[in-house]
Amino acid sequence: MAKIQTSQEGWKFVGGRLCLDFINTVGGRLNSGEVLRDKLADYNHLLEWSRLAGVTSQTESRNLAGYAASHQHAAQATRERAVLLREALFRIFNSAVEGRRPREGDLDMLSREVQSAWAHERLTHTGGAFGWIWEHSDAALDRILWPVSLSAGELLTSGDLSRLRQCGGNECGWMFLDTSRNRSRLWCDMKDCGNRAKVRRFRKRQQRGHRLARST
Repeated sequence: MAKIQTSQEGWKFVGGRLCLDFINTVGGRLNSGEVLRDKLADYNHLLEWSRLAGVTSQTESRNLAGYAASHQHAAQATRERAVLLREALFRIFNSAVEGRRPREGDLDMLSREVQSAWAHERLTHTGGAFGWIWEHSDAALDRILWPVSLSAGELLTSGDLSRLRQCGGNECGWMFLDTSRNRSRLWCDMKDCGNRAKVRRFRKRQQRGHRLARST
């Protein structure tokens, strides 16, 4: 039985949507969008994130880890595909935040991933109710990407992106939905970026005070 490896990455889920949490699988970004530290270093990291995000169950994760261990090239290819999708999603949602037209290539990539996800959905009827389930095998290493792609497609076509935000923290760039009543949320997490911003403001006030004291 394959053992699920853990990376101790300290995953956070503050985006408000699965696709935004997927975009946030980075340690931060420069203003250009360049990734400072990629948390999806290999397939095991992707698998760990998916389990904690509720995309895969413990059993599914264990089965996928076992298949990935014996098919390392396929696992690495899936990880690379995941990163390409994540970066396309970042650019699409970043363009939405800034009111720009997204790249056609990024939209085409997301469309292909959404179509792939749809191809693995099956309508069922159990317990007197209809519902959708994922139809896949343990060899479907990319099944992690299916719900992510559908989440992105649903959010983009929901008609309400007015609450979409990008964290104003220094070298952060995480995406989230501002669900506050007065739409005043600025940070991905007040305990992290928000607190660091408060510390920077405090230090700037101190520096100004010291300069004024020296000039008198």
